[in-house]
Amino acid sequence: MSNLKKILINKKTCKSVWLMRQAGRYLPEFKKIRSQNKNFIELCLNSKLCSELTLQPIKRFDVDSAIIFSDILMVPYALGQEVKFIKNYGPELSKFNFKNFKENDEKKFTKKLKNIYEAIKITRENLDKDKSLISFIGAPWTLLIYMLKLKNDKNEISLSKLNDKNLKIDQIISDLNKYLCIHIKKQIDAGADVVQIFDSWAGLIPEKDINNYCFLPNLEIVKFCKNLGIPNICFPKGIRDRYKEFKEIVKPDCISLDSEINPVWAKKNLKNVVIQGGLDPKILFRPDDEIFKAATKYIQTFKDTPYIFNLGHGLLPETDPDKVDKLIKFYRNFNG
Repeated sequence: MSNLKKILINKKTCKSVWLMRQAGRYLPEFKKIRSQNKNFIELCLNSKLCSELTLQPIKRFDVDSAIIFSDILMVPYALGQEVKFIKNYGPELSKFNFKNFKENDEKKFTKKLKNIYEAIKITRENLDKDKSLISFIGAPWTLLIYMLKLKNDKNEISLSKLNDKNLKIDQIISDLNKYLCIHIKKQIDAGADVVQIFDSWAGLIPEKDINNYCFLPNLEIVKFCKNLGIPNICFPKGIRDRYKEFKEIVKPDCISLDSEINPVWAKKNLKNVVIQGGLDPKILFRPDDEIFKAATKYIQTFKDTPYIFNLGHGLLPETDPDKVDKLIKFYRNFNG
């Protein structure tokens, strides 16, 4: 059993390190492949290349877990929305059509994603048995941000859209949860052994809606995982002190901290749950001594707690891989 699973399942206090977005845009070996594959969706559906990209940080850093190279927006893609990734802008989705959305079924959905499951199968065959293979999904709210174009340029929500009854948001969330659970099960059946649920835009939910749009949808997915014995990690980024409420309602196996959460506060307020991450990815732009000082704070705070060393969000494109290597080695060799 991998150290990650020992922590998640048995609540063991042992060393485990992996980094969000460890497979991707900051690595020169990734950039080479990406330059030859301009269409990002097609790249995500290339099973052999996705497996190769997934294993790149394993080969370079020997991290304890691999996370499958994919994207949360593969789910809207499989549900019929066109998804484009525009350079220096980000993802752009075609206009949402509720009628088309409702015409989806499990067979059509999983057929469009079969190459992802094949990538997981290939990766599992080429990954050491003592390492976990993490699958992931985007939580319904975070997917809705893109599907319904709810976010304005200033990282604010369009309240007029959010409150438009014609959008039938509650129904969309309910249906999304169904397909997300199908996607989780398919990834686990293919060889993944952990799932991380990214609610990357949870911090933009209006206060009055956080229960319906964040807590309850995540709870439904976590219940599904627990019923199947799937170790799960939740990442409700940006909800500040409501992390405590999230933990108490959703009851995930593990909760991943964003960089705004003080680790001392987390240690005090997030009881009976594995804690992951928290380190600001921007710290990797700083001198080594500052990186190690920041890492030490997390390591020391959680030294007697089931803790997975990770970042408070994904590695940034400008990150120097040598800094990542130093950080991982510092954690592994830490004896304080």
